[in-house]
Amino acid sequence: KVVETANFSEAGRRLRISRSAVSKYVAELEQDLGVQLLSRTTRRVMPTENGQAYYERAIAILADPDAAEQAVTQSQAKPRG
Repeated sequence: KVVETANFSEAGRRLRISRSAVSKYVAELEQDLGVQLLSRTTRRVMPTENGQAYYERAIAILADPDAAEQAVTQSQAKPRG
C-alpha cells in the first residue's frame, strides 16, 4: 500500500493501522532483506529499484490464489455432456 499510495499515512488509513505501524513493518522488512525498499523524502515515498522489483513480485504472488480459484470455478461452470 505504501508503494501504491506513495505515503505511509495513506497506506495506514487503507490498511486500518497507524502510520507508525506501517513504518515499523517496512523497516523490519528492509532489515530482514538487507536492502532499502523505499526512498523517503519529506514530501513523498518512492520505491527503490529493489523495492519496485519486490513489489511487482509480491503483487504477482498475491494474484496467484485468485487466478487459481477463478480457473477452478470457471471449469465447473462449463456445461458438460
